[in-house]
Formats: sequence, C-alpha cells, structure tokens
Amino acid sequence: MTAPTAPVANVPAAFTAVVVAAFAARPGERFSLVLSGGPTAQACYEHLAAGTGPGTGTRAGAAPTVDWKLVDVYMGDERMVPADDPDANQRLVQRTLLSRVGPVGSFTPMSTSGPPEQCAAEYHATIERLLAGPGIDLIHLGVGPDGHTASLFPGVPELDAGPDQLVAATLDPNGRNPHPRLTLTLPAINAARCAVFTVSGDSKRAAMDQLRQGADLPAARVSAVQVIWLVDGAAFGPAP
Repeated sequence: MTAPTAPVANVPAAFTAVVVAAFAARPGERFSLVLSGGPTAQACYEHLAAGTGPGTGTRAGAAPTVDWKLVDVYMGDERMVPADDPDANQRLVQRTLLSRVGPVGSFTPMSTSGPPEQCAAEYHATIERLLAGPGIDLIHLGVGPDGHTASLFPGVPELDAGPDQLVAATLDPNGRNPHPRLTLTLPAINAARCAVFTVSGDSKRAAMDQLRQGADLPAARVSAVQVIWLVDGAAFGPAP
C-alpha cells in the first residue's frame, strides 16, 4: 500500500475532487465507478451529489464536471439484506447519490435474493465482463476499525482469492460486523485504475497506525494502479 503521509481537512470535499479529476482523465467515453457503504461514504456521496448534480454545470457557463449519463455504477460490497433494508449499501448509494444527480448511465447493484454463493457467482460474471471490457476507472473503499476494506475481513480465506473469484461471499469471523456479505476480491479491486480510501473518525486511528507501520491488514493489500488515501485528522493521529 501507499500509506497516507498527511491528513486532509475535508474528506468528502477531497473525495469529490478526486472523482471529478478521474472522470476528466478517463481513457474511454464512459466512466466505471464502484461504490461502497458506511457513514463516511454517505458524507462523500452527499458532497459529490451537491457538487456535480443538476445545475452545477450552469454556473458562469461552466460545463458539468461529471456527466452522469456516461457513468456506470457498480457496488464493491453488499450486505445480504433486501435492497430496501436500511443496512443495504445499494440503498445508501441510491438515496444519497443516484437520486440526486439525475439519470446515470447504468446502476448494477449486487443481487441479495438468493444463496450468497449464487449471488456472488452472478456478480462475478458482471465484474468479469467489466474487467474484460472498459475496466474499473475508480473504486471507493473504506477501512474498518479492524483494518478490513470492502467486506474483506482479517483472517478470511477470501483474502487469497485468485482471478477466478472476483466476487466472494464472506462473514466477519469475529462477529463485529453483522450480516453475511458479498464483496469484490483483491484481484478485482487491484485491477482498478484508481482506488480511493476515505477514512474518518478516531475509531479508525488504531487501524491507520497499524497500516502506516506496515501491518498486513486487508486494506494494506490494495495495490490498484493508483491508490489515494483521504484520511481526516482524527483517524490519522500523530505520526508513528
């Protein structure tokens, strides 16, 4: 991993700037965006919607910073709950971002209506097609207090998944994170052109300290083409 060297003052604003820059630098006409869940993601998506949604490109004649009709949205992980459940990541993405920016090119959430392994296999096929085609332009990730990212928890065998398993069903072996999960595996995550971590709050400080000291936590195994860390002061803490 490329460890963060300094905190940022405003994680959601910094995230919006990264997405706008990545959209502008996309190699193809369309933009593949993989999203996550959690309180920090919610703040980031609300800021992104406010900064790139309808009307933002009309100020002083400026062009839209993100043309959402060209954006294809996917999920990086999901809880095995109904799509409208308060714990569903896809519900958070719909509510805080997609419903506010107008029509997007496409949104492909993870199905949670069958056995976890079947749902994982179905989304594996989706991600396999994506990687064989335009690829992932940007994937948004967080870090849990235990150092997990997406739904790859410390100690799960799916951390060692190969390219034949781009999506896996997981469970937190320590029981701290509820619900069975679906998650992109590291071969899929690391194929992205850009992976952006957003980390906020002092509950993440211990994990960030460990990551900066070289601990082999799941988040440390992310090695996309470009890895960007956006960490606030509470999570960053003092230099090790």
